[in-house]
Formats: sequence, C-alpha cells, structure tokens
Amino acid sequence: MLETGQIAPSFTKEASNGQTISLGDYRGKNVVLYFYPKDATPGCTTEACDFRDFHGDFAKYETAVLGVSPDSVKSHDKFIAKHELPFPLLADEDHEVAEAYGVWVLKKMYGREYMGIQRSTFIINKEGKIAHIFSKVKVKDHVQEVLNVIKDL
Repeated sequence: MLETGQIAPSFTKEASNGQTISLGDYRGKNVVLYFYPKDATPGCTTEACDFRDFHGDFAKYETAVLGVSPDSVKSHDKFIAKHELPFPLLADEDHEVAEAYGVWVLKKMYGREYMGIQRSTFIINKEGKIAHIFSKVKVKDHVQEVLNVIKDL
C-alpha cells in the first residue's frame, strides 16, 4: 500500500495521440495521476470533463493531469476527441501501473466478482513524491478537492 511521502512508482506507458509518457517526464511539476475504470461511461466521463474544465487552474499551479485506465489508445483517442480533453490518457491494458499504485482490486457488482480499477487519484509533487492520495473517489466535487490540495503544495 502506497503512502504519502513515498517516491511515486515510475512508469512508461503508451498514451493518447501516439505519445509515450513516463512519470519522469514531469519532474519539476506537480502531477495529478487519476485512475478511472472505463472510457465513455457516465462517472468516468463526468470526472474527465471536470478535469478538463479546471485544466487552466491546474496549469497555474504547474500541475499536469494524467488519466489512466485499462482502455486502449484507440479508445482514449475517441474519448479525448469527443470531450475535447486537453490532457493525455494512458493505456494501462496490462494493469501494470494500476497494480503498482494498488488500485487494481477485486470488485463486486450484482453478486459478481471481478478485477478492476478502484477510482483513485494520486497527487505527486515536483520532487516525485506522493503528496496526497484520494482512495475510493466519489466523482461529485472531486476535482475541486484535488485543486484545493494542489493550491497548498
């Protein structure tokens, strides 16, 4: 289980728009790394659009936003185009990043058990350390909560 103050697990992943992104690319900036279950589903769309709507505010605080889900790059590209998202989405199809951050978990719905993403957000500071963890995120007002933490870094 990750804790605040720890060095954030590094990763390199294929992302939207043909990019390859490493956490190290953002050294010297704050990073909001948010994990969500699936492109184009109601809660995930709301969360992504909320991050989009506050994108300028995050930029003021030298903060990059990165979304991560098990969806493919092709799915991410469609999702970004449809909702005009100004930040990259990482394709974590093998769950490597989700597992490193402890958010690939056993879930239960309608009596069925399956592995999936537990909606979570990690704020990583300019030194690459975890500054704050939001676990079991509820979408409503979440982005504002994240921004409030960023303002205090």
